[in-house]
Amino acid sequence: MPRSRKKKLGSYPTVLVVFSITLALVVIGLFGLLLLHAHKLSQAVRENLEMQVYLDRDLPDTELLRLKQDLEATPAVARRPDGQPQVRYVDKAEGARQLLATTGEDLKFLDDNPLRDAYVLRLRPESTDTASLRQLGQRLGALRGVFEVQYPKSLFASINQNLTKVSLLLLGFAAVLVLLVVVLINNTIRLAMFSQRLLIRSMQLVGATRFFIQRPFLRRATWQGLASGVLAGLILLALLQYAYLEVGQLRLLRDDRLIGLLLAAVLGLGTIIGFLSSYWAVNKYLNVSLDELY
Repeated sequence: MPRSRKKKLGSYPTVLVVFSITLALVVIGLFGLLLLHAHKLSQAVRENLEMQVYLDRDLPDTELLRLKQDLEATPAVARRPDGQPQVRYVDKAEGARQLLATTGEDLKFLDDNPLRDAYVLRLRPESTDTASLRQLGQRLGALRGVFEVQYPKSLFASINQNLTKVSLLLLGFAAVLVLLVVVLINNTIRLAMFSQRLLIRSMQLVGATRFFIQRPFLRRATWQGLASGVLAGLILLALLQYAYLEVGQLRLLRDDRLIGLLLAAVLGLGTIIGFLSSYWAVNKYLNVSLDELY
């Protein structure tokens, strides 16, 4: 007659715990990737905003060079990857050609080109808020040889307002999502530890110290959180690569440093929550009475 298999005392649903934590970490990681790419998109939008510095007429080359150096030394001016300031000179002839291309207006019928030579500046994303732009415009307008400083104020204000609203909405949703994930992981481990309550009490009855009882549970929970974080990171990387293959333009928003920080945060979140949840659960069963164990 075959032996009936007895359930091992203190059997722990390791696979279920790791699966549940991994799933929760993948959810928070996906939203984190959304936040990172939204941040890079807002930076790209801001980096494409330009400021025009129109010059006095008939400036000598020495004055043009001095102005260019002053503008390039402005901290608000964006830099290329090679460190060069993004300042370009547009003479009035080039300005007329650009006007013809964009509006169809031809200035050849005029005896004299009424446009002015200008320097066009690309600005750092952090310098495109309304107050910074106003101060920058006043400072550049006071330079010798500058006739006028122009930039699309309404466009800048609209972009800043919309990006601020979207950022606050995403951050608020992220805070709620992190809280839900923490609660989910905590409840998963606490439910798993419920199966260990009799084992914990048995160890207490034979005289084991609190630290001796806690140590194996905390070690196991830490490794489970770490393993879940690694699995979640691999899944996130696979999903990210798939997204890049399907939508090639997303690669323009890729930032390996921020993605690495996000994956490290996911790994740390799983490990820390796993450790703390196990610690709280073990302490709970160390302190309850015998009647409360059933």
